[in-house]
Amino acid sequence: MEKRPLWRRWLIDPIVAQLRQGITPERIALTIALAAVCSCFPVLGATTLLCGVVAIAFGLNQPVMQLANYLFYPAQIALLLPFYRAGETLFDQPHVPILSIAALIARFKAGPWQFVVDYGMVAVYGIVVWLLVAPLAALLIYVVLRPLLRSLARRATRLRPAG
Repeated sequence: MEKRPLWRRWLIDPIVAQLRQGITPERIALTIALAAVCSCFPVLGATTLLCGVVAIAFGLNQPVMQLANYLFYPAQIALLLPFYRAGETLFDQPHVPILSIAALIARFKAGPWQFVVDYGMVAVYGIVVWLLVAPLAALLIYVVLRPLLRSLARRATRLRPAG
């Protein structure tokens, strides 16, 4: 038995399986593009629900959507601070400490309610920036993926085992 690389088993094989079931390359490209931007939503713990709602709203493939969501999780972590800082800048607000545990604890001890308000607003600012960036990012990802998935679909149907 041939041992295929992990990336192929986790990324390519599920997409090929969906293509062989009749899902068009365009729908898979749209699913992955929307999952990619939804998975970068700047609130930890919200992306699974967001991806699920978007998949239902657009009639997209839920397994592919959630697979892409989980694969893009590192991007969410990497983009949290840039989204927050860009939002603070956009709204001309001072940067609140985010990476310093000591500063977070000190701010919380100084006033728990103010802490919730301050960091809640940072999240709102980050969400606004995400809302501005997400449509353009989704379009770009879709435009790049569509021809790649069309090519993959052609190869998948050519290599389809006789059944």
